[in-house]
Amino acid sequence: MLVIGIDPGISGSICFFKDGEILDVIEMPTMTEGKKNKKQVNGSQIYNEILKRVNKLEKNDIRVIVEQVSAMPGQGVTSMFNFGQSFGILKGICSAMQLPIYFVRPAKWKKYFNLINSEKDASRTRAIEIFPYFSSQLSKKKDANKADAILIASFYYETYKIEE
Repeated sequence: MLVIGIDPGISGSICFFKDGEILDVIEMPTMTEGKKNKKQVNGSQIYNEILKRVNKLEKNDIRVIVEQVSAMPGQGVTSMFNFGQSFGILKGICSAMQLPIYFVRPAKWKKYFNLINSEKDASRTRAIEIFPYFSSQLSKKKDANKADAILIASFYYETYKIEE
């Protein structure tokens, strides 16, 4: 089974995870918009990245797991709108591709990996501990979003196996 773990948002990442192994992790494809060069997610590139990895697979052998995000206190209205727009683009792409999509709250996958109330960078450390062969691609602090996507995919894979 191919599990696609997604940490949504402009600085998020997408992890392609098959049979307990990380196949690939990419940063969220983005593009600039308008005169101020603000970033937004690049929906067509996300589509292309997913398509080239699922092209020959049966739809029932694919699971897309997206972190279920919501508004956070203290975040600006504009940034929350942009975040919600990114989330909606991901949902739309998966729906159009007819891929099964599941949502997991941050508290649920973080609890599974003992990351509740920890620093953002703790997910990177945890991902390196579990997947040491991937540590070279998680060497920078900014790679915490990649680690989140990896752990989201791994969480689903581990709990899905338990339920079978």
